[in-house]
Amino acid sequence: MILRTARFADLDAATLYALLRLRVDVFVVEQKCPYPELDGRDLEPGTVHLWLEGEGAPSAYLRVMDDPDAARIGRVCTAVAHRGAGLSGRLLAAALNLIGGRPSVLDAQSYLVDFYTRFGFEIDGAEFVEDGIPHVPMRRPGGPAHRA
Repeated sequence: MILRTARFADLDAATLYALLRLRVDVFVVEQKCPYPELDGRDLEPGTVHLWLEGEGAPSAYLRVMDDPDAARIGRVCTAVAHRGAGLSGRLLAAALNLIGGRPSVLDAQSYLVDFYTRFGFEIDGAEFVEDGIPHVPMRRPGGPAHRA
């Protein structure tokens, strides 16, 4: 698997299509959540898209965005055929290295809290339901990337 990173302006149409398709396959189709996947944040100048590519297609993906007081990690997903291989962990470690010492936040699906705590994230608020799925806000203080 090859780690790729790009800002929106640097993505060619075919790559963008493949990344969006993976996100829609996981979050809209598999999780049965009809929500606006295209939220405008992909276009922001500070957003960086990270993905692992194998056999010419993305196998796992996430994006890092600029929030006012932290970097926000979102849309963490892995294609069904590639789950269990540690790809999301590899991407998260790469994202934390990219973020550097800056604090980071994310909204974890509740069943994934233990996964994110391995990377130094801590629960930072009450559980909430978004699109029918329980989530927990999490925060990681600034500092070097943590290896899970």
